[in-house]
Amino acid sequence: MATRSAERSKAAILDAATEEFLLHGYAGASVNKIADRASLNKRMLYHYFESKEGLWLAVLEAAYARLRAGEQQLDLAGLSAEDAMQELVRFNFRHLVEHPDFVLLVNIENMHKAEHLKKSTRIQQMHSPLIHLLEGVLARGHSEGVFTRKIDAAQLYIMISSLCFFHLSNRHTLTVIFEQDVSSKRAIDARCDETVAAITAYLRT
Repeated sequence: MATRSAERSKAAILDAATEEFLLHGYAGASVNKIADRASLNKRMLYHYFESKEGLWLAVLEAAYARLRAGEQQLDLAGLSAEDAMQELVRFNFRHLVEHPDFVLLVNIENMHKAEHLKKSTRIQQMHSPLIHLLEGVLARGHSEGVFTRKIDAAQLYIMISSLCFFHLSNRHTLTVIFEQDVSSKRAIDARCDETVAAITAYLRT
C-alpha cells in the first residue's frame, strides 16, 4: 500500500514538473509551483528527487524512456529488413508528432548543452537496445541485398531523428517563412511519407 502511494506521489510530481518545465524552461521553473501543482509538500519532492536538477533529469529520462519503450514494442522480426526500417522510421516520426512535449524538453536541454543529461546513469543503457535494434535491421538488409549503403547505426539514427525532429521543432518559423501550415495533418502525413522514402532510398544507394 505504501509502495503504491509512493508511486502515485512520484508520478504526480513528475507530471507537475513536466508542465512547469515546459512553461518556464529549466532556469525559470519553480520548485514551489511544482509542489503546488502536484498538491504535495515540497519536502516530499526533495525526498524523491533530491533537487530541482534531479527532478529535471527524471523528467528527461522519462521522456526518452517512453520513446525507447515504444521502439522495443514494435514487431519487426516478421518483416523484411526494408519494411522493418520503414516501420521504425514511421514510429519515430509519429511519436514526435504525438508527443510534442518531447521536442520542447530536448530543445530546453540542448540550450543547457546537455549538462544535466551528462549526469544520467540511465541514458546510455536506454539507448543501447536502440543501437542493437538498428544494427540487426541493417545486417538483415545487407544479407537480403536491399541495403547497400554501409553506415554506423548511431549515425543512421541521428539522420532519422533529424528528419523527424526538424519540422516539428521549427514548425512556427517554417509556417511563416513558407506561408503554409506545416503542422496540418496533410502536411504531416506527406512529411512522414517523404522521410520514410528518403531513409529507404539512402540505404539502397
